[in-house]
Amino acid sequence: MNKDLRPKARVAKGFRDVGPDEIRGLRTMLATIQRVYEDYGFEPVEQPFVEYTEALGKFLPDQDRPNAGVFSFQDDDEQWLSLRYDLTAPLARYVAENQQSLPTPYRSYRQGWVFRNEKPGPGRFRQFMQFDADTVGSASPAADAEVCMMAADTMEALGIPRGQYVMKFNSRKLLDGFTETYKIGEDVKLTWLRALDKLDRLGKDGVALLLGPGRKDESGDFTKGAGLSDSQIEASLAFATATTLDPQFVSGSASGEEGLRDLQAMETLFAASGYGKDRVRYDSSVVRGLEYYTGPVFECELLMETKDEDGRTVRFGSVGGGGRYDDLVARFTGQKVPATGFSIGVSRLYSALKLVGKAQESNVLSPVVVLVMDKDRQADYWRMVMALRGAGIRAEMYVGTAGMKAQMKYADKRSAPLVVIQGGDEKARGELQIKDLRLGSELAANIASREEYAAQRLAQFSVPESELVAAVKQALGN
Repeated sequence: MNKDLRPKARVAKGFRDVGPDEIRGLRTMLATIQRVYEDYGFEPVEQPFVEYTEALGKFLPDQDRPNAGVFSFQDDDEQWLSLRYDLTAPLARYVAENQQSLPTPYRSYRQGWVFRNEKPGPGRFRQFMQFDADTVGSASPAADAEVCMMAADTMEALGIPRGQYVMKFNSRKLLDGFTETYKIGEDVKLTWLRALDKLDRLGKDGVALLLGPGRKDESGDFTKGAGLSDSQIEASLAFATATTLDPQFVSGSASGEEGLRDLQAMETLFAASGYGKDRVRYDSSVVRGLEYYTGPVFECELLMETKDEDGRTVRFGSVGGGGRYDDLVARFTGQKVPATGFSIGVSRLYSALKLVGKAQESNVLSPVVVLVMDKDRQADYWRMVMALRGAGIRAEMYVGTAGMKAQMKYADKRSAPLVVIQGGDEKARGELQIKDLRLGSELAANIASREEYAAQRLAQFSVPESELVAAVKQALGN
């Protein structure tokens, strides 16, 4: 092929390849999360990666080609399809489509990849995994409280002790009640919400600027503020930093008072169930980004600290969140169907666990490699492999065409613990050689000269062919 016509070997921008260690570590973590969700009585369900674009609804831009924020394409019928943006909108479609056959409330969990057509950045990818749990069909604050308790139990099941995480909750109704009470207009409400959401990062002074005239960041970029009055800013900061539910912030607002009652009911359930404020607590700065939340909202924050690339201490922050979304199913049915749920950012949580040594490493041993010393005797080597596999030992026969040196290099790259060697002389004696690559590496590190190295057959020993399985088990420590 003409060199100029060759495609460039590169991963697509905003995507990444994942290796075996991370895949196995993720599987272990996901199994732990699944066990907790199953213990709570949630059932697995799965929706496809692709949905009709209209099913994703008002959360997409209204454009001729609806691909801002999502990846979209047209099928043969010229209908627009999109890769799912999250796992919640597909669930809403599924419930609406199967409502008659599902129990009410419907409690389910699902995990899978989601896709966002957004500008990628450090640690921000266009494809990532989520793990969700939702209760659809219950308006009770008990359903919201249960989701928070389940998230707290999940963190502890993953090895994160109390005091190293917190499940924070608030209510969009409470936020709406504040804006009604303090006359914050609809035209600046979204700016107000976004400003409160930045309290942890910018502090009170930074948020005050976003609530008022605006703020210029370190790069010189200016963000327009909400233009609130001094009294509105003062009240907003007092509300956002409050640690207890205070009726004064929503006085006279029906929505706010309803939200207050919901959160008070949740706090009663937490206290009765033994979930103290070291695990689950009210935090008025919790806003959540998506606009479809209608009631309580939650966020799980890891409090452990680590160092960034510049050696500065940083906190992990949010690894999951969710809330109540009572209007989502109604888009399909025209009838209000209450729902609440929680979503874990799988990759982010796994990265955090790994950095603090809490990720459960895979205990899968690399395979024993049977070398092919005589190409005319592949059947003999294959029988060795089958005997090892039959004894529950991961094993493979080298299926390439290279000589012994390349085969040993292959085994090394595979991180093989052992190789099995049988040339013509060993076969004649009814023996085979087992070389322990792990022990050999350790011994080689302590050898000073090439002559000393050559004089030793590092960690290599002969056994009768009939004792292959027993010898390999012993060498592996089984």
